Order: sequence, then structure tokens, then C-alpha cells
Amino acid sequence: MNKTLSFFWIFLVIAITDLKAQQIDQDYVRKIKEFTTDDKFLPASLLDIVDHPTVPSPLKHFGHIIGTEGIVHRTSEIYGYYQKLAESSPLVHMQEMGLTEEERKFYLIVIGNQESMDRLDHYKGQLAKLADARKTSPEQVEAVILDSKPVYYVSAGMHATEMGAPEMLMELAYRLATSEAGDIKAIRENVITVINPVSEPDGWDKQVDWYFRHTKGREKFDDGFPRSAPYWGKYVFHDNNRDGLQVSQEITKSIFKGFFEFHPTVMLDLHESVPLLYISTGTGPYNDFVDPITQSEWQVMGNHDVAEVSAQGMPGAFTWAFYDGWWPGYGIWVANNHNSNGRFYETYGNAGADTYLRDYSTARFAGDLASSKEWYRPYPATPLVYWSFRNNINYTQVGVIASLYYAAMNKELLLRNFYKKGYNSLEKGRNEGPKAFTIAKEQRDPAMVAYLANQLRIQGIEVHEDEETFVVLSEQPYRNLAVSLLTPQAYPKDAKYPPYDAIAWTLPYLYGVEVEAKDSIDFELASLKLLEQDAVYEGKMIGEGSTYVLPYHAQNTVLSALYWVKGQNRNAEISVLNGATVISEDTLPAGSIVFRRINTNQAKQLTSDFGLDLQATSAGITSDKLKPVNLPKVAIYHTWYNTQDEGWSRYTLEQREIPYTSIDKDILKAGNLKSKFDVIILPRVRGNAKNFVNGVDKKFGPMPYTRTTEFPSHGFPAATTDMTGGPGFAGIENLRKFVEEGGLLISFDNTSAILAELGIASELSPVSASGLFHPGSIVRAKVRKSDHPVLYGYPESFPIFRGNGPLLQTNKYNRDLMLVQYGHQPLKDEVPYEGDILGLPEEKKPEKVEKSEEKAPPYVVAGMVRNEQEIIGHGSVFNLPLGRGNVLAFTFDPLHRYLNHHDAPMVWNALINWDKMR
Repeated sequence: MNKTLSFFWIFLVIAITDLKAQQIDQDYVRKIKEFTTDDKFLPASLLDIVDHPTVPSPLKHFGHIIGTEGIVHRTSEIYGYYQKLAESSPLVHMQEMGLTEEERKFYLIVIGNQESMDRLDHYKGQLAKLADARKTSPEQVEAVILDSKPVYYVSAGMHATEMGAPEMLMELAYRLATSEAGDIKAIRENVITVINPVSEPDGWDKQVDWYFRHTKGREKFDDGFPRSAPYWGKYVFHDNNRDGLQVSQEITKSIFKGFFEFHPTVMLDLHESVPLLYISTGTGPYNDFVDPITQSEWQVMGNHDVAEVSAQGMPGAFTWAFYDGWWPGYGIWVANNHNSNGRFYETYGNAGADTYLRDYSTARFAGDLASSKEWYRPYPATPLVYWSFRNNINYTQVGVIASLYYAAMNKELLLRNFYKKGYNSLEKGRNEGPKAFTIAKEQRDPAMVAYLANQLRIQGIEVHEDEETFVVLSEQPYRNLAVSLLTPQAYPKDAKYPPYDAIAWTLPYLYGVEVEAKDSIDFELASLKLLEQDAVYEGKMIGEGSTYVLPYHAQNTVLSALYWVKGQNRNAEISVLNGATVISEDTLPAGSIVFRRINTNQAKQLTSDFGLDLQATSAGITSDKLKPVNLPKVAIYHTWYNTQDEGWSRYTLEQREIPYTSIDKDILKAGNLKSKFDVIILPRVRGNAKNFVNGVDKKFGPMPYTRTTEFPSHGFPAATTDMTGGPGFAGIENLRKFVEEGGLLISFDNTSAILAELGIASELSPVSASGLFHPGSIVRAKVRKSDHPVLYGYPESFPIFRGNGPLLQTNKYNRDLMLVQYGHQPLKDEVPYEGDILGLPEEKKPEKVEKSEEKAPPYVVAGMVRNEQEIIGHGSVFNLPLGRGNVLAFTFDPLHRYLNHHDAPMVWNALINWDKMR
């Protein structure tokens, strides 16, 4: 018998002995068996749930067990159960962690033995000492470790359709609070378990309502019916797990708050997707700035969990073949980025509490069938499984208990590793790479400089400052993260498997801020002070006069300021300089803003509130130099089948205080769009023209998404009596008329390809780019029409963020429609011909003069692109006239995840100059 199996059976005997003093809840056990579809999915270790005399089990509290067919619980019910546990057991503590965008509460549940709960603040303090090796020397650390306990943070419900884990955690919490089984007792005594019961409460309640309203009891799983509510959070859908660099959504802020309060030694995020249980390690390449200790812990803990699941006779657990380990912006990566250990599970799920026959016989991961036996999947399941809600809960719970038990048995090792990773980061700061990063406060957009400093602080990175500069010193516990965020990424071109997400995130390029890496300290450290509150750039005003001029450099807050001015003073006159202009001996660039008929207080508030510099002048500016600004009425379009990216667009405009109206298919069908709006933004949306025109299949209608007494979470942030159907060709024709009548239509990424397919952007055609592989990277773009208003404030060459979006182009005779191109070199058909031309008289050719041509800069700034020659020279931004209006087509997303702030001012320029696009 192998060692793992021997250990399991010995442990089971000990557990049973420990349980003799406790009464088993036979009704609960019987129900577990009833709702589990196969003995191989039924772990013996979960059939010991106790019948506690004072602490209510889920069965006693709800009247049914966790995993009952057809039953899921809203957050009010879930939190109600935890509240009951906390009231009835001194080993359970429940604490609030803030509010969601819709004002639901975030909670954390803390469970440990009585000594842990009595000394909880002490243990938090000990982990804070281990997190910063400057506070605890190598000579002191062993004493701290011996008086510490690891915190193991387990979270669920980030993605609303992944419905098993938030239910499972209630049963797990009851076990941890009541069971005297050997493994549970060891966990309780040696580990402080922190449970985030529902990471995204807004999305969870929407999805529970969706399940009861639309999907419960459907006969087949794969029948095409939408399994998800159209919205989860107010803004963000699945990308709520891609906000770890921005920390923009309340879910992420709550996770960060929990991390820095508890300094968890391990964080485990529970998800659902692949069969039957994936335990994260990843295929690689791994992020260069994750300590090798963490990478090794992934392997050890992953294999341990697979072994424990397999030891209970449960097939289908595996590691390695899913995900990579490169992108640092997942929610759980707050752990990996801060010297802890961030892990996740993916359990097979049915997006609800129904049982289905699931066929994954053709599914492949890392090239292998999901049902094949591999070194990383020692015990595969059959290619078809009859899969229940309770099966899902069994698998996830067995894995989590195994992982918690590993932490209990290896607590000193995990704590020592936690300390050592922070110590290693300090040592690297002392001995390797840049010794510091300096960020000059006076740059083209000083408000974004302050924003960068604040974003670093949110990540726990220490930022110092003097009068002129922000400074990030490398000798600090989160040095690795600082270097990761401030220097370019180089993803291996020969990586065998495609990346799981974007592969570049260099904040200076994404924000348009210059940062200098210093190999030595050539400034006075004594002059620096630690930045202990958010940096704020308060603009300056110079000169005298009643006209105020804002030198324009594509600052992110300008459009916000213009709307504010008009809101404060309807009589204010705002104009744009249409070319470089000398005013009071200063040459101001095209796009600079001229304010008239505003008072001094309003001008001062512009500088202080929006971080903008103004010049007051009495000099006259002739009218031929000026074009009046007519601030537009803006709409953002959303489909009902894919709301991911329009949510980011809405969020971005709200953060910039740009007013807009959210519209859908019914508004397009109603027509008369130009009478209501000046600009319509079409954010990135998946699919093709067929999807865009037809929307959700009408055979499933009517499909209401409205708030009712029975389904109170629906109808937000948008509502409809029927989600099915799209705008149809009538709605598309109305969109065309909107442009023809003088409107501006702005499309992002794949939506530009859809407009080309529909004929609204008829000059654009898809380009076949053989072998081009362009995962999310920062690349170089070149301006082709520098005098166009969309490019006001931009230099001739600048970085942009682009993923695997569409590649579009015009015919050669229409290349003047291209405002910006990818890379610096021209397309082959634009290279001047230098040979003979038959039919023309031969001209004497001048002697060739050797040219010292400057080499074009590299296309890839950060990340990786394969076969980049296939995209260089093609258009990234097009301005297409249509009737009296224009289509502005981006072939990337300039409002990507509230991250690429340097790209966004092209959109703001278009809004400022929406009626001056030609």
C-alpha cells in the first residue's frame, strides 16, 4: 500500500476515535449520500458531520443540507447563517469589510481554537512582523515563528455562476467550529482560517435570482440558454478577477483590506470551470518576480491536495495543465505579489443546483484530453459524468480540508517561508538591479504622476518624496513587485502554451509617466520623506488677464474639467486652438484650451480640483485660431449578451466625471438617435455581426431582467422586459443614420470589425495576418496625421496596449483615413518604387548618396508578439467619414480595464472635438 493511502487510513482511524464522543448527524449524512451521484464522488471523510447540541448545522438552520438539489442561498441567508454560528460558537468571529457598489456588505469569517480567538490581534501583529524583515532580524525570527500561527484565507463567489463554493464554505465553517475529527482539530489548533464567504455579493444575488427565475430545472445544461445574469457587479463582470493592479472595484479593495489586516500565509480562491478538480500550479512561464519559494510551494501544495483527493478514491483531480502563472493582476495575486502564496481551485460546476449529464470527452487542456491519465492527473474520471451540485461541494471541500491540514502540519515551514520571501526581496533591493526609481513630479500630466505614486502605495509599496520627485527605494519588502510594475516585461517567445491573460503591465507606459531606474543612489536620502497620504497635484496659475489658457498635453482630466466648467457657468466660452499658437511669448500646442467668461475663483478651482496648469492672459487670440467646444451628449451602448467591456467604459467615464446615457437595442430600434445624442460609444464586445444584430436567441424569450419583489437584485444597472433579440437590421440602419446626420460613432477593438462587417465602416476590411500572435502587450504606435484633433497632445511615437484584437485596413488610396499605425515601418505597398518604369522616358538618375537611416525602434515595448512583421504598418486608429458624421474606429481598446490611461485621451480628444473631425 502506498504511503499516502496508508496515511489516509491511519488518519481516518484516529478521526473516528476522536469522534466517539460526538454524535454523528445521520440525517445530514443520509442526505449527502442521496445528492451524490456516485460512490467515487462520495468521500468518507465528509460523512462524519456532527450533530452539535448548541451550534446549528446548515440542516438545522435552513431545514436542508448544503448541496440540496435545486437550492442556493442569497447573501442575506448566507450571512444570517454565519451570524448564527458566531452567536453560538466562541470559535467563530464575523467582521464587516466594507460595502459593495450596491451597498451590500462584505464580511470575513474567522475561525480558530479559543486561544487563537482570544489572541487574534496578537497573531495579526506577529504576521505583520514576519511580513517586514526590517522589523524582525534573522536572529529574532525563530522566536516570532514559534509564537505565531499561519492565517489561511479561503474565498469563494468571485464569479457569480460558480455557485458551489459559497454554499460549501457554510458547511466547512460548521465542521471547523464543531468537529473533533483529527484533521479538523489540528486545523483549528494550528491555523487561523479566514473565510471570505462571497467575494462579490452583488453578482451573487443577481445570479441566485437568475437561477430561480430562468435556469432552475432546465432539462439540459448545454442548450444555449444563458446560464448567467447579464451583470454581476455594477460595472465589472468576469474581469472582477483582473483588477489586482488597478484596485478600482470594491471587491478588490475588500480583498486588499483583508490581506493587509491579516497578512495571510496562504490564500486560496475557489472557482469553477474545468473537470473535475484543478488545483493550481500552472504550465508556466511563471512571473519573473514571484519568489522561487512560492513557485515551489505551488507544486508541493498542489500535489499534496491531488494526492489527498485521490486517496479518498475520488477521480479527476489534477494540477499543471491549466493557466500559466504570469499575469499578476488576479485578485488572489495580492498574495503572490506580497510574499505570500496565492492559489486557486477550479471545480466542475453546473452554474446552479441541478444535476446534469456532462460530456467533456473532447475537452483538452495543455494539449491533453481532460479524461486522459497523465503525470499531473494520476486518476482520471470518465469522459462523461452525471454531475450534481453535491458532487461539486464534496470535491471542493475535500480539497480545502486537505490544504488546511497541510498548513496545520507545516505551519512553521510556511511561516518561515513567508518571512524568507520578504527577506529575499530586501536583499535583492540591496544587492541587485535598480537601487531606486525616481519619478519627476513635473511631467506632461502631473496628475497622472500623482496617480502612479498613489497606485504604488495601494500595493503596499513605500514611496518617498522631496519637492520635485517621488522616489521608490528598492530596499523594501515589496521590492519585487515594485520592479515588476515599473519595468518592462519580456514574455518568452518560445513559450509552449498560450498565456492565460495579458502579458504586459508596465505602469509607466500605461499611464504615460516617465520613470527613471537608478543603478545607484545619487541623491540625498536625508531629503526624502515617506509619503503617508495620497499625493495630489494642485495645478498652478501664472500670468494676468481674464482669458485663461490650458496648455494641452493629452492630460486625462481635461474633459472632466470642461464639463465641470459648463456645469458651474453656462455662459463660459470654451475653445480649442487649432494649431500651435504664440501667446504671451509662449508657444502653445494645438489642442490647448482657451477659457473666457469664467471668474478667477472658477479658474483657481480648475487648477486645484483637476490638477491642471493655467495661464492667465490679456493677449488677444484671433478667431481663426480658435474652434468653439460644444460638449457632446454621450451614449454608451451595451448588448444583453456581453456586458464585460461596456462596464469598464461606464466606470471610466464615471471616474472622469463625464456624463453619459447607457443605451441598448431598444434605443437603437426606436431611432432618432441624433436628436438625443452627439456621440455613441460602442465598447468592445465579443462575437461577430450576427451576434451583434441578433443578440440573445429569441427562441428563449421573453427573458425579463427587471426588479420585482421576487427577484429584487435584477434590473440594475440596466433593465429590460426581454433580453432576447438584438437591434436587428432596423437598429443598425438607425445607427448608420445617426452618423450620416452628423453624429460621431466610436468603436473599440472587435466592435470595429463588426462595423466593417455591417458596412457602417465600409472602407475597412479584415487583414489576414498569417502566424500573428499578439497577446496583451504594450507596443509602439506611430502618428500618421499629427494635426488631427484625436491626436492633440500626443508625440509622433507613443506606446499603446493591444491584445489579440482585429486587424483592419483600407485600400491604399484610402490610407489618409488612418490616423495611427502599429510600429514605425510602412506597409510593403507604401514603400516607394525605385526601379525603371516602362513607357516613361528614362531619366538620368542622380548618383546614390549613402543614407544613414535611423533604425526603427522595436515594435514590442513590453510583453511579446510573434510574427510582428504581419501587423507593423497597419492601422490602429481610423477616422471614417460617413454622411455629415464620422466613425472613429480603434482596433484596440483604449479604455481597457481602467488600466491603459495613456491611451484614453484619444477618446477624450474625440469627445472634445466630436464636431471637428474633418
